[in-house]
Amino acid sequence: MGPAEEGLVGRLLSGDRRALARVISKIEREDPEAKEIIAEIYPHTGRAVTIGFTGPPGVGKSSLIAQLIKLYRAEEKRVGVVSVDPSSPFSKGAILGDRIRLSEHFLDPGVFIRSMGSRGHLGGLAGGSRLAALAMEACGMDVIIYETVGVGQGEVEVASAADTVVLALQPGAGDAVQALKAGVMEIADVFCINKADHPQAKNARIEVRQMLEIGHELEPEEPWFPPIILTRGDTGEGVEELKEAIASHRAYLEESGRLKERRRAALRDFVISWATARLEREMRERLRCEDDELLEMVYTRRLDPISASERIYRSV
Repeated sequence: MGPAEEGLVGRLLSGDRRALARVISKIEREDPEAKEIIAEIYPHTGRAVTIGFTGPPGVGKSSLIAQLIKLYRAEEKRVGVVSVDPSSPFSKGAILGDRIRLSEHFLDPGVFIRSMGSRGHLGGLAGGSRLAALAMEACGMDVIIYETVGVGQGEVEVASAADTVVLALQPGAGDAVQALKAGVMEIADVFCINKADHPQAKNARIEVRQMLEIGHELEPEEPWFPPIILTRGDTGEGVEELKEAIASHRAYLEESGRLKERRRAALRDFVISWATARLEREMRERLRCEDDELLEMVYTRRLDPISASERIYRSV
């Protein structure tokens, strides 16, 4: 690592926001120096409270997060937000539209918000966001919030990197059924029905509770039953209760020893997914170099597809 990068790491560890922004940009660009920077800062991570916020688009997650940040800032906690937008097919950057709701915190030196697009990251959607969160932790953030748009496989991966996962749903939209299909309900520790003033809000809470009770019957030894909080992102109603539910879950994890288990499992998944992504990329590169001859053999039936893939695999 050159002197410039060493200086950058030193500034990051001392809490310099500009250094943090530069490091995350290097992570996004997959700059070769990013690997060395992560190796330097990694021992300074692992102490922050991490929260994953997921749920369908339009549910009001950004408004909720903005209200939650206010409460953490009132306790003088520094907050980092990694906002992951997988729905931007037009650019490698993230669409910043719904980040406007977090704009009141942009000038607060105790809050750092970064939007990340999902395209092109080695390690996929979860890879880039995990590294950005590590950089935020090393910079001194006490609370890291992962915000994802949507309820697909990528979002589940991002959110499940956190110690506590909050699933935000809105009443009257069939969100709970959608989330159940996507498998997001299984990873959620706290449920939040946003837009509590909606006439269907209480019914939505009952619907979610019934689904959870069925799941709980299948795993009766699981002592944590996810609370279902009614909130309003526009007024902040119920957000204090949401914050308390997150703290209760954290306390449960620490007391039961599940925090260590969960973090070990998340790190194991991170290492494996990163290695898999690296291998996949190298195989694609190798295929691109060899594809004409190899695929011609497959096409003319001189070589079967499995043998062709074995040949690429062995050459990586």
